[in-house]
Amino acid sequence: MCRNIRQLHNFEPAATSDEVHAAALQYVRKVSGSTKPSQANQAAFDEAVEAIAHATAHLLEHLTTSAPPKDREVERQKARERNAVRFGTPA
Repeated sequence: MCRNIRQLHNFEPAATSDEVHAAALQYVRKVSGSTKPSQANQAAFDEAVEAIAHATAHLLEHLTTSAPPKDREVERQKARERNAVRFGTPA
């Protein structure tokens, strides 16, 4: 799947509507193969983003877990460290 789509479940605070929308936008871009659709396809593109954002929000509202919520800053630092190892850049 697209590497730009981040996990949104089980964070404290919960994912915002902007994060859900951004993930939906990345998904539609990946599936359509287009970062900016033509004017002829703009309406379909926007409709798909809204539908996927709605489905994602619904999913996140209904998922349950017994794991403690993750801290966004800790997860961000782990990602930086993985990228440093992967790409050879400083964390």
